[in-house]
Amino acid sequence: MQFYRRDLPHLQRDYKPHFITFVTKARMQLPDWARQTTLECCLHDHRKRYELYVAVVMPDHVHLILTPEVDCVRKEIHSLIAIMRSLKGASAHAINKHWERHGPVWQEESFDHVLRCSESLDAKVRYVLENPLRRGLVADWRDYPWAWQRQSLPVAEMVLRQS
Repeated sequence: MQFYRRDLPHLQRDYKPHFITFVTKARMQLPDWARQTTLECCLHDHRKRYELYVAVVMPDHVHLILTPEVDCVRKEIHSLIAIMRSLKGASAHAINKHWERHGPVWQEESFDHVLRCSESLDAKVRYVLENPLRRGLVADWRDYPWAWQRQSLPVAEMVLRQS
């Protein structure tokens, strides 16, 4: 378990899913291409540095649920700090390059929450996926192009990943 504090307290629990939200600087609205770029950055390290369950890129914020993976070289769990720095940095770099500008795209802080035993991962995934629906962007979350949900792993792969 790792605890760190900036303006918000942050707690990372090994082998547990984390619900994460990060927001654009000054609630800037991302155009479609920037949402696609951000979603691609979220997917880039799936099953490398983290197991991603769901990602939804809204016009001014992003919701993720992920579990940090083990860094086999360093023999430790990837830190949320490093994961978020990489994800936000890569997406900001690509967005700024397209806009031919410099400066922050994302607020420095992210909100993260460890899912507890009493919370249902499926219910949290559903909550994230329904965000575009609640905001009135689509009638069905499946129609929202910047929503991604992990497919269930085959039982044999789940057993291998747990050993």
